[in-house]
Amino acid sequence: MGENQAGNVDILVGVCYRPLSQDEEVDGIFYKQLVDVFRSPALVLSGDFNVSDVCWELNTVEKRHSRRLLEYMENSFLSRLLREATRGGAALDLLFRNREGLLRDVVVRGHLGQSDHEIIEFSILSETRRGNNKTSALDFQRADFDLFSMLTGRVP
Repeated sequence: MGENQAGNVDILVGVCYRPLSQDEEVDGIFYKQLVDVFRSPALVLSGDFNVSDVCWELNTVEKRHSRRLLEYMENSFLSRLLREATRGGAALDLLFRNREGLLRDVVVRGHLGQSDHEIIEFSILSETRRGNNKTSALDFQRADFDLFSMLTGRVP
């Protein structure tokens, strides 16, 4: 990863599958691996995360593992690109990116073989360049939320 000699940014493309019955310990390992991936300067992440209980419009969830995924995605400033159902009426398959202008032409199109999941097609823009962006972004992974909670608890 990083910038190559031509000034282009290497793009990390990841595909994940999180089984519906994955236990909490394995979930923890899964999310720790995702945190490392989220640090990529140009990331495209897709897969079946089995989070049918997430209401993406209201950012609400019913299950703990879904809340965890939603928090990781928000804290890592990932944009969800897919708005359509990909398996029956559920949006189990997700597509994220961490840079504007990285993907285009995202479509859900038919089934592959006997799969009950839809195919997700998209174009990755090869001329993604790292600009001299002076915008700062906070790294919420490094935040001390215990200290923040203690300090805000003192406010009447």
